[in-house]
Amino acid sequence: MILTALANGSQHGYGIIIDVREISGGRVRLRAGTLYSALDRLRADELIGVDREEVVDGRLRRYYRLTPAGTTRLDLSGGMAT
Repeated sequence: MILTALANGSQHGYGIIIDVREISGGRVRLRAGTLYSALDRLRADELIGVDREEVVDGRLRRYYRLTPAGTTRLDLSGGMAT
């Protein structure tokens, strides 16, 4: 679902949490720790990458995007990768 959330463009962590909740019809509610562990694994597998970073209210906000491999994985899963 994280890959699906990134299909329309780069997102920061909170945006991904909200998109996954919407995609799942409210059935999946990611917690920050769970999300960032998953993002680390997806980065290690080269399915996502960091698009950019910015500081907002003194805090670093990192935006993630699909890589070509992530897009391929999402396409192979019929648009709903987990």
